[in-house]
Amino acid sequence: MKKMRQAISGFYRETDLGYLMLKPFYKAYELGLRLVSDKFIIKNSFKKHMGYSIDLDNPLTLNEKINWLKLYERKELHTKVADKYKVRDYIERTIGGEYLIPLLFHTKDARDIKKKNLPDTEFIIKTNHNSSGGIIVRDKSKVKWKKVRKKLKRLMNENHYYSTREWQYKNIEPRIVVEKLLTYSDGSIPEDFKLHCFNGKLAFIMVDLGRHSDKRYRNIYDKEWNLLPCNWGRPNGDDVERPSNLEEMIQLAEKIAKDFIYVRVDFYSVRGKTYFGELTFHHASGLQKFFQKEWDYKFGKQLNIKKFDE
Repeated sequence: MKKMRQAISGFYRETDLGYLMLKPFYKAYELGLRLVSDKFIIKNSFKKHMGYSIDLDNPLTLNEKINWLKLYERKELHTKVADKYKVRDYIERTIGGEYLIPLLFHTKDARDIKKKNLPDTEFIIKTNHNSSGGIIVRDKSKVKWKKVRKKLKRLMNENHYYSTREWQYKNIEPRIVVEKLLTYSDGSIPEDFKLHCFNGKLAFIMVDLGRHSDKRYRNIYDKEWNLLPCNWGRPNGDDVERPSNLEEMIQLAEKIAKDFIYVRVDFYSVRGKTYFGELTFHHASGLQKFFQKEWDYKFGKQLNIKKFDE
């Protein structure tokens, strides 16, 4: 079912025929979603993905608490820092501009994404308001720019909030950002280190492997870089060497996390230098199963959402 949804999404976003055929259905679906309450969508989605009903009055698991936060922790700051363009100002003020990936171009109009406006270097194009993954460009002379513009225009018209009820995405003004492509010395794309912070402190570190390939894996480490015997959404991959700048990433993540109950702070480590990736407030929208259910409860016990009321 998941592969079918991905195929339909790709058909809609990346082909003219798919866009023409499916656009009326997508618009009707979104209109229907607008008429339904946040709580109804969250309860229904949770039961569908997790296999049991969420208890919003007494959430115990990490996934339950993430969904509780979707409903009840809503600040203007969340909207600003979920925006992949505006978050840059927040990061510069919080930890320093030296941790930002160089910004090469940005625009609110997909028609501006053309060869002459972009640099003669490797870069990644993405929108600031969703998690589409981005378009990697190694050689701009080999890109079909008309096709890229069409895809970006369609992404710009989407609003992630209505399907997930992650409130921070509702009022982001769509924008296209072009950043320098980070690579290792062999040209490969670096894995990012996802630091999950509870109540301002690091809880665990997630490393996704093979993000730009068909086979994806995930390892979860504690703050001492011990591989934990749990899997959240994906199986383990090869062990990852402890990054030399681990302590720096932890310190930076906790400095950022002090403003939030739960946040995932993503960093890249390239040639010993730390780069900020993005902030995520509801990993996988709180709808991803642990292979070992007890870890959902273990992590859930560590996250104190009652601090929200203090």
